[in-house]
Amino acid sequence: MHKRGILITGSITMAILLSGCFQGEQSLEDMDPPQNAEPVDSLENGEKNEDESVEGEGTAVNETVPRELYLVDANGMVAAQTIELPNPESKEVASQVLEYLVKGGPVTSMLPNGFQAVLPEGTQILGVNLQEDGTIVVDFSKEFEDYEAKEELQILESITHTLTQFENVNTVQLQINGHEVKEMPVNGTPIGEGYSRANGINVTDTDTVDLINSKAVTMYYPTEHNKNRYYVPVTQYVETKDEDMYASIVQSLLEGPGFNTNVQHVFNPSALLTGETKLSDGVLNLTFNEDILVKDGNGVISDEVMETIVRTLTEQDGIEAVDVKVENIEQLVNENGETYEEPVTKQQFIPSEKL
Repeated sequence: MHKRGILITGSITMAILLSGCFQGEQSLEDMDPPQNAEPVDSLENGEKNEDESVEGEGTAVNETVPRELYLVDANGMVAAQTIELPNPESKEVASQVLEYLVKGGPVTSMLPNGFQAVLPEGTQILGVNLQEDGTIVVDFSKEFEDYEAKEELQILESITHTLTQFENVNTVQLQINGHEVKEMPVNGTPIGEGYSRANGINVTDTDTVDLINSKAVTMYYPTEHNKNRYYVPVTQYVETKDEDMYASIVQSLLEGPGFNTNVQHVFNPSALLTGETKLSDGVLNLTFNEDILVKDGNGVISDEVMETIVRTLTEQDGIEAVDVKVENIEQLVNENGETYEEPVTKQQFIPSEKL
């Protein structure tokens, strides 16, 4: 089944790209992968992707490759945009994506409508070192310190989510001119143990939430700026008093994004999750009432509803796909009339290219 994609934050799985991150002169191909890592295609004699074509004895290499860059949108939210970047001749993929986060840098002419880069102008990437435990250490030049306090979390979230799109990268640690950074230089955000996706992104107000009985969950909501449609990741605190954590997440999605008025609520107000959730072999099974569907749509579920559900829940450990069912409906279809015959993965909403 072909599914319409909306580009985001959301996370592209491009395991082989990790061969592009240097540890000094050492390629990631020389490092032992972490336990439970997905198999990675090993490319010999240089970095070559599956889309390269061979004509006779010559090889035509793609001039550009898609990368996810987490930038700041017109509303001050950090969100991913997939941008075609030059295919680097060397294996410096991690350095390259960071260079394209710098204000006034090479990304300037490529910025989508309303988006801006996040790293201070003139910032240089002095080194990138990926360790075996999934921690990536990035050494920035002194110019990295030249930002305003209100930009500090945006910078951390942008760096972290851009680098952790690569599946062997879990945590980011920072250096400035070779010196370890325990806290951010302007507003003092602590980063001594590193920064990861667990720290959240675009974190919402928590005044009315019982933090003791809550879990931070990153949810995805669509938004649009000048016809550029994309998804914004928003970390909300979900109360976990009941035993069904997944049901709590779905209920929070149905209730909407709270104070974040710059993203859209895509669910009908009378939509309900019915029955218990069930996770089996990486597939989360959900059943809704008919109000989850497009009104008078004859089994049509909105593309944005499906994408919001799948992107959000596949962020949870152990969930690889979501199987959505609706009471009294034998077959769900998308807005193009295509049937959902298999559980839906997040890869159905991101570029299908595999490197």
